[in-house]
Amino acid sequence: MLVRAYMDDPVAVWICKSSQLRAKLLAALYSERLRQLLAHEAVWTNPEHASAAVWIPPDHQQATIRPTAALLRCFSRPQMMARVPLLAVGFAAMQRKHPRSPRHWYLSLLGTDPDTQGHGFGSTVLQPVLERCDSDGVGAYLESSKPRNLDFYARFGFRVTDELVLPQGPKMWPMWREPSDAGR
Repeated sequence: MLVRAYMDDPVAVWICKSSQLRAKLLAALYSERLRQLLAHEAVWTNPEHASAAVWIPPDHQQATIRPTAALLRCFSRPQMMARVPLLAVGFAAMQRKHPRSPRHWYLSLLGTDPDTQGHGFGSTVLQPVLERCDSDGVGAYLESSKPRNLDFYARFGFRVTDELVLPQGPKMWPMWREPSDAGR
């Protein structure tokens, strides 16, 4: 489902122009990333598995060498090797924009199967962590790679804090959400 949801994502297209190779790369990346995150119980999905929100909790956001190396192996295909330097610069730029404080949940991925978009599934999988953010008084952070998603996230209280242009690539919009007092 995440592969289908991200096939037309501007960052995914920037990473890999070939749609055939992109599907394989995304499948490998998401499989590895989900394996890493499941230990933190940071993946929410709806019963139909048509949508998923992948959140990184406040105390697990530092990238370490071992999981990063595992993700880098996904780019070891010969067709991807020339892209690695650009990807490294883009990833470093994202890391520089990511706030170090205050504590927050990080929405790493939100994907909904294209055939089921517009049915509220994305909203449903966002809600549990946003409610927790509100009750705990903790913020939330994400980067949106699609301009059309900015209004979607704004409905949940996220606001654009900056703009990031990936090297020879698309724009991304870091977004922050303050916890709501209504949840406390």
